[in-house]
Amino acid sequence: MGRGDRKTRKGKISIRSHGNVRPHAVKKATGAKPAAAAAKTPAVKKAAPVKKAAAKKSAS
Repeated sequence: MGRGDRKTRKGKISIRSHGNVRPHAVKKATGAKPAAAAAKTPAVKKAAPVKKAAAKKSAS
């Protein structure tokens, strides 16, 4: 697997093609967003990390 492989990134670069592994950069439309569309997009929040309780030592 490598430079001749059409499914890998290195293969796509050597063949000079694009695809799922190495997609083209998508051009965004220029201009200002309407205020209604900007208000509808929800803000993405990261989940808080879960803390585990320390294991209790048993008396033996």
